[in-house]
Amino acid sequence: MSASSDPDRFFQTRLTTRNSHSLAEVERKFQKSKNKNGNPIRLPSKILAAIAHPSCTGDVVFLAESAGNVRRVAVDVNHRQTDEKDIIYRGPTAPVTSVAISPDGQQLLAAAWDKTIWSWSLSSRQPLLRYRGHTDFVKCIITLRLDAKDIVVSGGADASIIVWSMGTGQKIHVLKGHTRGILDLALDPMTYHYEQRAKDAIEEVIVFSAGSDREIRRWRIGLGTAEQLDAETPILAHETSVCALRFDADGDLWTASADGTTRCLSRSRQFQPDTTIPHGDYVRAVALDEVGGYVVTGGRSEDVKVWDRGTGDLVHVFDGHFDEITGLVMFDQRCVSVGIDGTVRTWSLKAGDLRTARRKHKEDQQALAAGESVADNQPSVISTAGGLTEEEERELADLMQEDE
Repeated sequence: MSASSDPDRFFQTRLTTRNSHSLAEVERKFQKSKNKNGNPIRLPSKILAAIAHPSCTGDVVFLAESAGNVRRVAVDVNHRQTDEKDIIYRGPTAPVTSVAISPDGQQLLAAAWDKTIWSWSLSSRQPLLRYRGHTDFVKCIITLRLDAKDIVVSGGADASIIVWSMGTGQKIHVLKGHTRGILDLALDPMTYHYEQRAKDAIEEVIVFSAGSDREIRRWRIGLGTAEQLDAETPILAHETSVCALRFDADGDLWTASADGTTRCLSRSRQFQPDTTIPHGDYVRAVALDEVGGYVVTGGRSEDVKVWDRGTGDLVHVFDGHFDEITGLVMFDQRCVSVGIDGTVRTWSLKAGDLRTARRKHKEDQQALAAGESVADNQPSVISTAGGLTEEEERELADLMQEDE
């Protein structure tokens, strides 16, 4: 029997093999991609992380893109309707995995697959220093200020944490302890008080790290010395990789894990689990609404789930993304979600808006049960950018799997 020369047959075969997705899954995502829930801003490049602009008025985020860019995006609908343009910071030719702003608000920094950290002037977009020292992908970065000096802390797939001078780009400390890649870093707010920062009086801080080895470790970092706290007894709150760390206003630590749960680790109980949120599947991101008392989670299930922080009960599920959610950012009571589908979506957590969303969800479910179509009249905003090559798509899929 001769092989078919039908190009459609060849294309379907490749789709079936690629990333182990069936044709049915590809079709499902294609159909779901048409929805306009959350007022989506659509970018052709996958989005791997997001942070809020620390001082800009309005809802502005910086996005880490798989195309190798960092993009500044105004997510407020009113801002975009006034034709405010995205601002793009270019340089890396490999995907960007994490972004941070310098303590003085003057520099933008980005961790990348090319094993380096890039930096730019926030205002001019001109490239500044490039930090070299990791031996594998750099997966997360944070910035802080010690003794009047700006510092960068990075974690990599090489299982190392590096502390850098932002002024020179030179290493200050290299910290070892994790046995697998570092997925997130969080600065303990109880060691980084605003009053002390304003006086440049902070000499050392505590940084928490989370890794693919399921461990959460703590590090005391100063300019002269750095050490691991309780090296023999890391925090073990999850069954597998810990993907994200977020502190709340009380100083308790919230986690997101590949084991399908988000947990609150109580400071008063030596960071032992106090509350468990059963998101399901793989949780990559967690955010906190301090005003409404909500915890928001997102991950592989594609849903943005809102939970009552006090009871742990599920309040609402926002449905819109058609691939894995990689980041959540809070603006007062608005949650911005980003994902592998290349969309940026905004969800209101205000009491009245949540009631409306829950009522609409119930009506939609009743309509679907009756065989009726569900209308969606929310606006969609389109932006343009470059995408990944097929080889890079495979590498990205491998990287996401490594985090497990």
